[in-house]
Amino acid sequence: MQAEEEKKSLTDAGNKREVKMGRYLEGKCKLCRREGMKLFLKGTRCNTEKCSFVKRPTSPGMHGARRASKPTYYALQLREKQKVKRIYGMLERQFHRFFQLATKSKAVTGRRLLELLERRLDNVIYRALFASSRNQARQIVLHGFVFIGGGRVDIPSYIVSQGQEIEIRAKDDVKKRLKETIEMISKERSSPSWMQVDNSNFKIKIARLPEKEDLVLAVNEQLIVELYSK
Repeated sequence: MQAEEEKKSLTDAGNKREVKMGRYLEGKCKLCRREGMKLFLKGTRCNTEKCSFVKRPTSPGMHGARRASKPTYYALQLREKQKVKRIYGMLERQFHRFFQLATKSKAVTGRRLLELLERRLDNVIYRALFASSRNQARQIVLHGFVFIGGGRVDIPSYIVSQGQEIEIRAKDDVKKRLKETIEMISKERSSPSWMQVDNSNFKIKIARLPEKEDLVLAVNEQLIVELYSK
């Protein structure tokens, strides 16, 4: 019952419009520099010497190279929230909706929030190596190439459930590009253990629900909970 409520809340028409219309149009590399770490927003480029964060690890702006003062506890909480938002490519309204769903669960709020974010359909496509970035994975979903249980799903924020089978159906030229992407990305990372991926047939099965230990980046979710609890 709870899973059905989550899907209904996150896949309504208003949320669908927000995903399509709410976009960050400025340089993505500035976000990594602002958070002081690689967020891997530009796919394979982030693992090369062309990465802007490697060249300029200071904060963006004319005073970014100055030595920063010790941040307040509120600043630490805010930066952690902004970091997670940017990793998953979300705006404040949608991210807050995910947090509200997490608070309704009997599980620990912070861990539940990360679990819900990992179960987003665009993130699943990204984790399965079918896309080099979450933005690219979002485009795959929006173009209608993704099917779950035989039905087309074109909402990136759709939350997958344990046992569901996901398939990408597309024309041969699209599948050819997907194969090239998989071959390239598989040299840098692998798909997580909570999903079973069939690269040759472009299928994914959700074997179990993800946990915090499955995250690649270190995230202090408790700071986000404290920030929203004020």
